[in-house]
Order: sequence, then C-alpha cells, then structure tokens
Amino acid sequence: MSLKKLAISTLALFTLGACGTGTNSVTQSSEKSEANSQPKVVKVGLYGEKNEDWDYLKKELKEKENIELELVKFTDYVTPNTALEEGSVDINAFQTVGYLETFNKEHKTHIVPIGWTLLQPLGIYSNKIKNVSELKENDTVIIPDGASNGGRALLLLQEAGLIKVDASKGVLPAISDITENKLNLNIKEVTAAQTIRSLDDAAVAIANGDVAIDAGKSPKQDAIFLEKVTEKSKPYYNFIAAHEKNKDDAVLKTIVKYYQTDAVAKVLEESTKGASIPIWNEAK
Repeated sequence: MSLKKLAISTLALFTLGACGTGTNSVTQSSEKSEANSQPKVVKVGLYGEKNEDWDYLKKELKEKENIELELVKFTDYVTPNTALEEGSVDINAFQTVGYLETFNKEHKTHIVPIGWTLLQPLGIYSNKIKNVSELKENDTVIIPDGASNGGRALLLLQEAGLIKVDASKGVLPAISDITENKLNLNIKEVTAAQTIRSLDDAAVAIANGDVAIDAGKSPKQDAIFLEKVTEKSKPYYNFIAAHEKNKDDAVLKTIVKYYQTDAVAKVLEESTKGASIPIWNEAK
C-alpha cells in the first residue's frame, strides 16, 4: 500500500470511528457496582522520558473517566511496536504514517492508527557550525536509519540545498538514491536515538523532534535548519496506534477524544516551545 493510500484509509478510519429478582438481583447489582468502580488500566508505549502531554492526559482520564494510564517508556523506535503487537502495551504514540507502513511490512505486524496527534519537524543540529552553509567538503552528516526516517532526513538535506535525490523514490529515498552531492558529504546512518548523541563525532546530525526534545534541545531554537511544514508533511503526522483487533475499543476511543483537545494543544505548545504541532484538526 502506498503512503498516499495509507493516509487516505487512515483518514477514513478516523472519520467513521465515533466513537433475576430478590437476593440474586441485589448481589448482581453490588458486583456490577464494584466492577464499575475499578479503574480501566491502559498501558501506553511512548518514546523517551519527556511526555508532558501524556502526563496531563493521565491525570485528566483518571479524574473524569476512571481510566488509568500506565506510561511505558522506551528508548528506541522498534520496541514500542513489538510490545503493541505482542500485547504488553495497549496503545502507543510515537510514530509517523510512513514509519508504520514500513514497519508493518517488514515485521508482519497488525498495527493501525486510531487518532491523529502531532507533527514534529525534523531538524539539523550541530555543536560546531551555526549554518548549513558552513559545511565543508567531506564533512560527516549523521542521519537516522530506516527507510522512513532516513528517507525523510535525505529529503531535508535536499531542502537545505546540500544534496539532490532521485525524485522517483518519493518520500523513501535511500543513500544510494543520491544523485548530487557536491560537497561529497559523508552521510552515516545510526539509530534514531543515537543521532543527537553523535554530534561530537560529526559536523551535523539530523534528529527527529522527540529525540531532540528528549536530549534537551529546542528544535525551534537549537536547530540550524528546520523542516518546513507544508501539505507534503502528511506522511510525517504522528498518531495514537493500536492493534487492529482493538481499533474500535470504546476506552481507546475515549483516550483519543481527550487527547484531541485545546488543553492538550496548550500543553504541547508550552512543553516543547512550539516544536510539537497539533494536527488533529488539519488531518480531518
């Protein structure tokens, strides 16, 4: 399935989704009341330590819906999905449309988006230069690995005027698809979590927004080049994901409903200094 078809089918999914007598009766009523008083526990797979939006949501849902979120934090982009597929978490929230399409295909998983969340522009960071124009011949450039994140990073380098890639590859170009590299930049792939940590060993590193934020960076302030947000950004929209067998679960729909609010948008704005952009209204 193409990214375009996945995005269209995902939008359709979000649009369609809403959402005895005597002693025995008393006993059943008591048991029902006790069952209803127990919180509904939902395990949420997240990336990194800084997830203020979910910290806020945890309090809101416990107070207003008796839903108890257990935030399970991971340090990579693979385990949150394998945990979801295996059932050790109920939902996760960390990935883009493009990443999930590739992951499902490569790992034969059954994960689907159930609600849009945010967009985090990709950024170019450096401890050595202040502008991409300062890059020199043979400089090392670190990018995240994987078809989706790596392809997105190469397109950002193209947007910055540093390379050109084969346009026929769409949003998933690989290093082998570079058609022009005038500075002969040495482009190296590492896991997404290692990009910022590799800054001392490279001229620049390209990092996902959540990785940068978790490392204490402010994309808007610290990136020397930041990805533009346009109509072409849709493959990079983030969302809440579930196993396909649970996509219509009422409790999960309630979580999505509470996430897609002005209150959560405000938390995102304040906690990330505008680096995480709410997109649930634009995606409808």
